[in-house]
Amino acid sequence: MNDSSSIKLRIEQAFRGVAYPGDWCLVNSLEGDEPRRLAQEFRGRDDWRILDPAFIDQSPDGLGSALSFFSDEAFHFYLPAYLFADLDGNLRQADPVFHLTHGLESVSRCEKINPIRYGERTWSDYAHYRFSIFNVKECAAISAYLRAMRGTDALTDMEKKSIDEALEQYWSGRSG
Repeated sequence: MNDSSSIKLRIEQAFRGVAYPGDWCLVNSLEGDEPRRLAQEFRGRDDWRILDPAFIDQSPDGLGSALSFFSDEAFHFYLPAYLFADLDGNLRQADPVFHLTHGLESVSRCEKINPIRYGERTWSDYAHYRFSIFNVKECAAISAYLRAMRGTDALTDMEKKSIDEALEQYWSGRSG
């Protein structure tokens, strides 16, 4: 079994018990058109294992921004599909590495999200809250995925540094 296959098996086993959040709980916002379109496209898609990589890479409506607009529960449920597709080299727009490192690395950690709306809330605050839904096995699987992606030539030095910092600052400590 190659490394990618063993990581995918680890991901599948770790996320096996994660329940579909329900059609009512797919997006984190009702503002703007993207969340509405995302909710429409993912409505009833209650098995992440059968999602076409091209679909998740493009959703919603060719924008590839689903990971930004999923509710925490939907992010938790659908993340394995994105990790599988990325490990297989099937993502062009969707960027799970970014969504698993942003807020945990030095570049964004202390940056305020939107001070007018959210006051002092930083990307680190957001990331810690969003990722708190993952259990130890899921965090270990995410860590394995990040380490595998770190070893590829597909990432820039800056992206590799973000992975290193996110692993050190968060994921490795949550992996048990």
